[in-house]
Amino acid sequence: MSWSDVAQMWKPYIKVIRANATKAVHVLDRFHIMTHFSKAIDEIRAGEHRSLKDKGLETLKHSRWCLLKWQENLTDKQRNRLADLLAYNLKSIRAYLLKEDFQQFWEYVSPSWAEKFLDIWCRRTMKSRLDSMKKIAKMLRRYKPEILNYFRARKQISQGCVEGLNNKVKSVIKKSYSFSEFKTIEMALYQSLGDLPEPNFTHRFW
Repeated sequence: MSWSDVAQMWKPYIKVIRANATKAVHVLDRFHIMTHFSKAIDEIRAGEHRSLKDKGLETLKHSRWCLLKWQENLTDKQRNRLADLLAYNLKSIRAYLLKEDFQQFWEYVSPSWAEKFLDIWCRRTMKSRLDSMKKIAKMLRRYKPEILNYFRARKQISQGCVEGLNNKVKSVIKKSYSFSEFKTIEMALYQSLGDLPEPNFTHRFW
C-alpha cells in the first residue's frame, strides 16, 4: 500500500485517482475541507450583509474575519465583536456555529467514530436551510471515503509540503515572467529548490 499526495477536492482529479491509483490511499485533509467552509460562510455573510444594509442595518459590518479566522488567532477586538454577533439569530451566525461544531470531527482518532459524527453533522446541516452549508454536507458525503482516510493514515498526511512546493513553483514562474518550455521551468526549479551553484554570468537572470 502506498500513500498518495494530498489533493485538492477537485472532482476530475479525484475521479482519475480512483480509477488509476487503486492501491493508493487518497487523503483529503483538514486544510482543503475547511477552505470550503470559509468560502461558504463568506458567501452567506456577504449576502446577508447586503440584505441588512438595504434595510439600514450595519449588524454585520466589520464581521468577516471574526467569522473566518481560527478562534485562537482572533484579536481582542475581534473576539469582543464575535461575542456581540453571537447574540443575533442570523444566517451567518448559524453557519459559523455549524463550522465550529464540525471542528470536533478532527479530534477523533477512530475512523468509525469520525464517520458517525460526520453522518450526524451532515443530517443536521441538511435541515439548516442554509444552501451554502448544505452543499458542503453533500460534498462531505460524496467524498467520505477519502476524508476518513485522514484518520486511517493516523493524521500523518498533511497538505503543508504540497502547498509549499506549489507556492515555490508560482514564485519561480513569477520571477521569470513565465516560460515557453517545460524544460526551462524544470531547470529553474532545480536551481531554486536545490540552491545549486550558479555559473558566472555578466548579469543575473532572477
